Amino acid sequence: MPPFPDSVTSAAPAPGSAAFSETAAGPDAARRAETSPVELERALAELGDAALGFARMPPGEKAALLRSLLPGLLAAARPEVEASCAARGLDPGSAASGDVWLAGPCATIAYVRRLAEALEDIAARGRPRLGRGAVHARADGRIEVDVFPADRKDALLHGHLHARVLMQPGATPDSVREAQARFYQQHDPEGGVALVLDAGGAAGAPLRDALHQLFVEGRVAALALGPRHAALGPLLESALAPLLARGLLRLVPGGPEAGAALAGHPAVSAVHLSGPTSAHDALVWGPPGPLSALRRAAGEPLIDKPITSVLGGVSPVLVMPWLYGEDELWFQVRSLASQVVRSASSGGQEATALVLPRGFVQRPLLLRMLRRALAGVPLRRGGPAGAPPAEAEARRDALAAGRAPLEDARLEGSADAPLPPGVVRLGAPGPGELPWTWLTGLSEADAGEALRDVEALSYALAIVEVGTSDPVEFLETATRLCNDHLPGTLSASIVAHPISEENPAVGAALDRALLELRYGVIAVNQAPAAVHAAAAPPWGGHPSATLADVQSGLGFVHNPAMLGQIEKTIARAPLTTFPRPPSFCDHRRAHVVGERLAACAADPGWGAVARVMAAALRG
Repeated sequence: MPPFPDSVTSAAPAPGSAAFSETAAGPDAARRAETSPVELERALAELGDAALGFARMPPGEKAALLRSLLPGLLAAARPEVEASCAARGLDPGSAASGDVWLAGPCATIAYVRRLAEALEDIAARGRPRLGRGAVHARADGRIEVDVFPADRKDALLHGHLHARVLMQPGATPDSVREAQARFYQQHDPEGGVALVLDAGGAAGAPLRDALHQLFVEGRVAALALGPRHAALGPLLESALAPLLARGLLRLVPGGPEAGAALAGHPAVSAVHLSGPTSAHDALVWGPPGPLSALRRAAGEPLIDKPITSVLGGVSPVLVMPWLYGEDELWFQVRSLASQVVRSASSGGQEATALVLPRGFVQRPLLLRMLRRALAGVPLRRGGPAGAPPAEAEARRDALAAGRAPLEDARLEGSADAPLPPGVVRLGAPGPGELPWTWLTGLSEADAGEALRDVEALSYALAIVEVGTSDPVEFLETATRLCNDHLPGTLSASIVAHPISEENPAVGAALDRALLELRYGVIAVNQAPAAVHAAAAPPWGGHPSATLADVQSGLGFVHNPAMLGQIEKTIARAPLTTFPRPPSFCDHRRAHVVGERLAACAADPGWGAVARVMAAALRG
């Protein structure tokens, strides 16, 4: 048995391990995270003792256990938001905290309730319920499964978002149902102990990943919180008391040293990690260098057990050529700006590449609108997960190395010629803040190399122009750019005017792009974050990834329908919606919507829905 370090703490990451954690939680949280080797051994032993009993616990009992979490999670929601806002320098009483509500408590509580409903279905009929006609064949024979919305309340609360899962080639309606809830089809499952490593993932993601391991994969879980979320530990201990009391979950320290020791421990049967790709590769192959390269080439990872992950990557936004109405374009630009703001707040990589058609006549208008949308948002404090402000600024500046400031006249001038290489910085940053940064003049050939430091993109938007103003040619070229040059396979989005799809050639080209783009989540006229927040459509990297070339990860989470054979989630929304989505950075009552939506997620009666809608209408 490999020994644990003499003292394990998430407050002292190893040199060069910034990708593994974020130090915003502060010294108090770090002291709480200190755990002795004896305590870690005890935690893993307790989990091991509980694993078999939990694996064979009846689904109905598991559903009741999940429902018992809802009051505690709801009670912890506001303190959780306050702690997260403190780490990000946000006012928890302002609309800026709305994103924290939506990505954290709202998504977590909704996911817990959806998992409970799925387990109740398993108890009653053997598998989670799918709607009538939900499993269907496309014209080309490929199988799709409709997963969202589940009912009219979902449709009202989530802006008429519709999501379906495209199954892998060869899937049939029968095989889809056979692969559903695979763990619960076993007669005498053995279960196991899963290690869930928080290496800087999105708010609430580590907890939801642990719940996935428990209630979808059937394993008890050790949740290793990194410093970024360590301050939430005491809140989670209270909210998750029913799981902790039964020995089904243990909170253990995160960070690279502790993570490597825990992942290699023989009591751990599976590992799941959320965070940057660099954290995954350091864990699996070792620190960057010749030895790591040799291990990767030989296919000899340091960890010989199942590993799943949800990692980062460039998240492109493709704008199909069309003469959009100004209100339509303004709506989609505000969606784009909101993704940039969320990325800056969380150290994530939402909307890091804007892919435009060459000769797009509305490019000047779009960029003017984007400048206007960002001008109304205070700069955020943040940067790559785990990086101190000076390092974040240096890495951001490295992206713009050799690029001269681009004059407004050129930026907003005629679209006849592509934008030249340059950089645009917006805002006057204060201490610890970074300006909104645009990188222009990237070509299809050099975009991948220019954007290789994915983690540094949390404050930057790369603008790439490809193809022509012909939508069919644009989609073909943009698909090639995304698949062959941009790092990452997690999420992408496409802005498409519904009238353009009435042209059979354009409609077929868009459908082809949705099939060919190698991303685990693709959203049309919607930010992928809305899919994540819905907590029902599966979320993860495209299955073309491998352990050696992991891209944005292996496997899917947020899968209460417990589907197997997943290739990707495809979501669609109208070009514009009313009321203004609370995820928009200019929503004036996003924090009120978020708090009411958390309560509604726990108990989605029509009265709770009405309270959410009343706040949304005043945004």
